[in-house]
Amino acid sequence: MTTINAHQLGRLIDKVRSHVGPENIETIHGIRLDVDANHLHTVASDRFTIAAARYRLNHDDKNQEPWGRTIPAAWLKPLREWIGAHTGAEQVTISTETGRVDFTTGRTEFRIPVVDDQEFPNWRALLRSITLHVPGKFIFPAVDSRLLARWADTDDVLRVHVTSDLTALMVFGEDFIGAQMPKRYAGIGPCEDETFEIALALWPTLDEDTEGPAELPREKRSRYNAADTIPSMVEALLQQTLRSTSDLLGAPSEDPGAMASFALAGVNSWSAYRFLNALHQADPRLAAQTVAELAEELDAGDFSETAWEIAEKAGHNPQKWSDDYEAHLKRVAEKRATEQPST
Repeated sequence: MTTINAHQLGRLIDKVRSHVGPENIETIHGIRLDVDANHLHTVASDRFTIAAARYRLNHDDKNQEPWGRTIPAAWLKPLREWIGAHTGAEQVTISTETGRVDFTTGRTEFRIPVVDDQEFPNWRALLRSITLHVPGKFIFPAVDSRLLARWADTDDVLRVHVTSDLTALMVFGEDFIGAQMPKRYAGIGPCEDETFEIALALWPTLDEDTEGPAELPREKRSRYNAADTIPSMVEALLQQTLRSTSDLLGAPSEDPGAMASFALAGVNSWSAYRFLNALHQADPRLAAQTVAELAEELDAGDFSETAWEIAEKAGHNPQKWSDDYEAHLKRVAEKRATEQPST
């Protein structure tokens, strides 16, 4: 059982909520509540980022048996609204029962169903492994996190160069360069410390032995491993164009259907490449967004149904297309049957 005021609980959730993983990866599609001997943590990861926030437990709550439960993403909004309905100083007691997590105040109770043995990445070991690649005695600048969002529209990929304390953070993108000035900070925490080593020492629990995989889960591709970046899409389209051309040249002349399929695949691949290249020249951000969305649609595998609906909304008759194509296949089959030599 853990006690925290409503204001601090709301802050813990808000600090990591934007890092919640996608719906198709259940283990990270939510926020992990993690309690050790001294802190209540909220942890979230989307495979590309990982964030952990903590609250020091009240004296009576310390040295309890560690526990962890994942609050499913679907419950985060109603939970946050429930917390917001209380005054900031109101005490919230968090407890676990079989199959649920209970949030209780003097006025009301909020229960969330959870999976007791739900796996979650070993975030302590994961972050600890990352720190091993950073020099300990390393002076680094403090930055205002609210300003980081200003870089979102500059490029899809940014390189960051950490300089030194009290000097700027350098940012580089494609045909782009910038810098963010350091934050003058006199509060309590890692920003007031000079070295990475000292800042890391404020998180001693990262060195504790905890269970769980020390890596982020991989996304499970359901049907088709689609290219989800412009470079990978360009490579795939050009490769398919050349492959289809090679298959066309090697196709048996007595199989016009195969020849037509290879030719169509090559034409479509080359057309898609040319359109993608033109879009990337006109609007790189829109091109990258389109490729990412296309990858999701291809992975989902339901684009055929979507195409049918789009055709209908555009005033076409996809049923007639289907009927005409079936009739064409039937005529081809009948023609081949009549052309077969008799034995």
